[in-house]
Amino acid sequence: MTEHSQKTSKFDCIKLSNQLCFPLYACAKEVIRQYRGPLEELGLTYTQYVVMMVLWEFGGMTEGELGRKVYLDSGTLAPLLKRLEKQGLLTRARLEGNERKLYISLTAQGEALKEKAILVPPAMQGCIDLSQEELMELKRLLDKALLRMEAHT
Repeated sequence: MTEHSQKTSKFDCIKLSNQLCFPLYACAKEVIRQYRGPLEELGLTYTQYVVMMVLWEFGGMTEGELGRKVYLDSGTLAPLLKRLEKQGLLTRARLEGNERKLYISLTAQGEALKEKAILVPPAMQGCIDLSQEELMELKRLLDKALLRMEAHT
């Protein structure tokens, strides 16, 4: 190494290779790309799949509750829910007594899609070439980081 390359610079903080956010972004983008094939069979995008997983797990809820669980604002979530409703997978209804709140619930067709969805995780197994222990540690650290970020907002 030359003397020049060993020195740190005030610009090191903006080198892409020094960023934590970039590998997180790139990995997320790549994993989502790999989901396309398995999700095509369900007729869902990755974000729609995430919404459906929450509804399969927790049942019906308001749009606001759903948005908080999947980290989407209303401007992003509303059109996504409209598309899922057009596909016949869920219904959106105004709550009696509070017209501002929209209640989201699965249709029979949306509930039935859960049977096909159980084929997605096995199809995705191995898309990240890490050991089971490394994957569990990565998930633990990401969950921890997310909780701490939530606490600061």
